[in-house]
Amino acid sequence: MPTPSSTDGVTVLTGSYTPDSGGNGARIAALRLTPGTGHLAHDTGVPPVPVNGASFLAAHPRLDVAYSTNETDPGAVSALVRSRDGQLSPLGGPLSSGGANPCHLTVHPDGDWLLTANYGGDTTPGSVAVHHLAADGRAVELTDVAVHEGSGPVAGRQEGSHAHQVLVDPAGRFVLATDLGADAVFTYRLDTRDGTLERVAVNRLRPGSGPRHLAFAPGGELAFSVDELSSTVTCHRYDAGTGTLTGLSSVPATAVPEVVTNQPGGIVASPCGRFLWVTNRGADTVAAFRVTGTTLEPVDETSAGGTWPRGLTYADGHLLVANQHSGTLVALRVLDDGSLRQAGPALSVPSVVCALVL
Repeated sequence: MPTPSSTDGVTVLTGSYTPDSGGNGARIAALRLTPGTGHLAHDTGVPPVPVNGASFLAAHPRLDVAYSTNETDPGAVSALVRSRDGQLSPLGGPLSSGGANPCHLTVHPDGDWLLTANYGGDTTPGSVAVHHLAADGRAVELTDVAVHEGSGPVAGRQEGSHAHQVLVDPAGRFVLATDLGADAVFTYRLDTRDGTLERVAVNRLRPGSGPRHLAFAPGGELAFSVDELSSTVTCHRYDAGTGTLTGLSSVPATAVPEVVTNQPGGIVASPCGRFLWVTNRGADTVAAFRVTGTTLEPVDETSAGGTWPRGLTYADGHLLVANQHSGTLVALRVLDDGSLRQAGPALSVPSVVCALVL
């Protein structure tokens, strides 16, 4: 989506868990971020849009269209269009996500395909789905579903596969899907003629690590995984020719004493490639790391400004932290050394779990 001018502020959409998905959120809401100051405010001129279980949001690369997961069982995906005056409205009705509890999605760089990670359920495996997008951005057809296999050693979390993220590598050649349940990253080739996925590699990560999300360094030679179950962050070498990952080094996601059960969530690499940031659910912090060669060095660990920080989004020199349990969105200013400082008061957004900068 085009970015509004700095004089008008930056539009931010937030997704929240709604009552039918275990939360008390107001569905998808529009906010304004003031450049330079990091001040957040509700955009009272844009009413919230009803989307159930909006746990992740993504933007179309060319059109004023955003997409949302409907994290329910069975799952669905929704599209929203933004008019010239900033109003949001549904673009077609929700479509089946091809699985259960979709928790992440992204749009292929060519703008013709929507890719969705279905977490799955107790008896439903994780999967990656493909939808064809029409010329106006609406999702019109489910063209493929790739089902994941595998399990891990952590009881209660890894009895089966659980896809948690799907993204396109920086070269635009492969589709990668992290799987928390299988301790793996699945690599696919998307056929952009018919929207089908061909599996080309299965990258096995450390048993019990529970990879949740990946973030690529600029240039794409390094990829960083935030590992939910082992509470670590791992640096991998990425081979853009084969779509394979090789683990190089790993560090704890938090320095908070181990008496706190911690589950890292969001991960963001800085545009300059020098820093990496991770949210810590349990420690309730955002940890900053310096990327030195192929290792990560802790720089600082800052309060998330709320409890259970899940989503993390880079925006105009700030990081937006979605604190699910406290229902607050906080802007943290990025300092020159990669450390973070809260830029202003937390904004109340009930059950918020993600933010999307338009």
